[in-house]
Amino acid sequence: MSTLSMSGALNMALADALEADERVLVFGEDVGPLGGVFRITDGLAARFGDRRVFDTPLAESGIVGTAIGMAMNGMRPVVEMQFDAFAYPAFEQITSHLAKMRNRTRGKVEVPVVIRIPYGGGIGGVEHHCDSSEAYYTHTSGLRVVTPGTPQDGYDLLRDAIDSPDPVIFLEPKRRYWSKGEVVADQRRTGFDRALIRRPGEDVTLIAYGPMVATALETAEAAKEEGWDVEVVDLRSLSPFDDETVCGSVRRTGRAVVVHEAAGFGGYGAEVVARVTERCFHHLHAPVLRVTGFDIPYPPPKLEEHFLPGVDRILDTIGRLQWDDEVRGA
Repeated sequence: MSTLSMSGALNMALADALEADERVLVFGEDVGPLGGVFRITDGLAARFGDRRVFDTPLAESGIVGTAIGMAMNGMRPVVEMQFDAFAYPAFEQITSHLAKMRNRTRGKVEVPVVIRIPYGGGIGGVEHHCDSSEAYYTHTSGLRVVTPGTPQDGYDLLRDAIDSPDPVIFLEPKRRYWSKGEVVADQRRTGFDRALIRRPGEDVTLIAYGPMVATALETAEAAKEEGWDVEVVDLRSLSPFDDETVCGSVRRTGRAVVVHEAAGFGGYGAEVVARVTERCFHHLHAPVLRVTGFDIPYPPPKLEEHFLPGVDRILDTIGRLQWDDEVRGA
């Protein structure tokens, strides 16, 4: 067991995967000697050589297209998009080919490609550096979409993603790269597509993922002062969705709030609300609510603290659930 930052855990996962399977390749813009913008691949090129960890031209569509061809011929590519919005030039390759190849060939051709995408805000980034693009990928059938909220999950989920026969969009919450925690290597016991209850509670289920997991846990602690016992569920896998764990929690508490950084309209939280409402309607004491980013382009660095959901906004929303209960006489 080691105490590692999430960036360190991701680096260790890549190193262990490269060591374990010679078919694994890591490539992208500046991932070689530089070690990537966030140094996630630091030291890997020196250790494994430039035939397995290497730089590419600044052409995201070409990076993903090359990875698809390699995967179709038996390799297991792990590619990095430097920032969330930088992945958009590769979107056609991802949605038209990567996601559809297995279905197109009736299961005969697997494309085990992992696309690592640093996403979300909280680092004072400028335009094109702080998008929350998860809904684009979860809406695309044929892709797995996962996002870690802790260093341990950074390690576990990345190893599982590389081992998966399916293409995986691996969303890394860049604001949490420097958060630290205990990491045990290669003891993956939680299913790749399973949510986790990070904190048990009785009054309301707070559903979060990626960068908002830490914020949700902070909110749960603050909620004690209001007399609310908040359960925190970390989705981990955005697609496929773990209905069993999420709905089991909501049926126990009778209330739910979904939190994410992306804009609210058409956001991933809308799907979560729909699924929970459909499956838990007779257990709910109040409507399922959302706390999200605003429906605007990502703001300049000095304004992002107002854009990103924080403890106060989440507590206010939980308070609305209490108010709704009183009105209904629950």
